[in-house]
Amino acid sequence: MKNKILILVFTLICFLQSNAQCAMCRAVLENEEGQGTAEAINDGIVYLMAIPYVLFAGFAYFLYRKYSKK
Repeated sequence: MKNKILILVFTLICFLQSNAQCAMCRAVLENEEGQGTAEAINDGIVYLMAIPYVLFAGFAYFLYRKYSKK
């Protein structure tokens, strides 16, 4: 029970720190004139979002190939 409470507190602390960073990003991106940084941030988000899907698809393909050779 003590471990569960400790993990919950740690998770909440990490969430509060990451939530604070979003406000900083927004402030920087709203004040920029050329919007070049905003486009770069958006590209980075798409890149980070795509990686788990590519890894999962590769793993699923590996499992399919392994179990379909019967």
